[in-house]
Amino acid sequence: MKLEVVIKNAFQKLKRNNIKSALIDSEILLSVAINKKREFIILNLDYNVSDEQYNYFQKMVHQRAKGKPVAYLTKKKFFWKYEFYVRENVLIPRPDTEIIIEQVLKIYRKKNNINFLDIGFGSGCILLSILKERKDFKATGIDISNHALKVCKINAYKLGVKNRVRLFKSDVDKFSKGKYDLIVSNPPYIKNLDLKYLEKDVINFEPKLALNGGLDGISEIRKIIKKSSELIKNGGKLILEIAYNQKEEVKQLLIKNSFYINSVAKDLANNERCIISTKIEK
Repeated sequence: MKLEVVIKNAFQKLKRNNIKSALIDSEILLSVAINKKREFIILNLDYNVSDEQYNYFQKMVHQRAKGKPVAYLTKKKFFWKYEFYVRENVLIPRPDTEIIIEQVLKIYRKKNNINFLDIGFGSGCILLSILKERKDFKATGIDISNHALKVCKINAYKLGVKNRVRLFKSDVDKFSKGKYDLIVSNPPYIKNLDLKYLEKDVINFEPKLALNGGLDGISEIRKIIKKSSELIKNGGKLILEIAYNQKEEVKQLLIKNSFYINSVAKDLANNERCIISTKIEK
């Protein structure tokens, strides 16, 4: 079957199922099925898709029509400058989270040999992107998910930084190894009652463990700030991703735990998304 027909049929099916990015998704999934770049699809509409490739593609389109995210179907997601392996039970990296990388690189552009901790590393997108950018940094990561541990190890190996990272399966409450120059975290920060308003792609497929911030949305943030005040060196930085409406509450928690607020960075949609603070002596 000609590629043009295959794409058109998939696009129409996804559109009928209210998939907003129906055309792009069709192209990405077909590029995986035929093992070619997306550009090839756009430029070679006369290409004949084999029966085997077509059947594989149809299975993916069927799952996408039900809302399964493209990243879980292709097992990959691009973040910062790198391609990350992802799979179900691990949060899919978001472009907004790249703000954390930008802030770290800006703050530490003239500092070397930084030892940092990532709380709730997931796929490893934050932690490993920083290690790729700065060859003299070392990292420790903690996460309560076995799935995250496996996925992050694969990505650390893939990106060639496994020798500079230590990963632990641990709740932040129970972790007490080391003192750090920097702590970063993208914690669960969605209110329990707001989970049902998330898009079906997210709530039906992504791990609630990585989304659910408790009744007030800041139960995990509260734990992270409290523990970070013990794990961070005086003068060390804590960089947190937050929800668009949590700035004031999180600022108060930071001040209460002996952190000075440096700045708040905005995301691509101009929402206040990332708080940068410094540990000061009590």
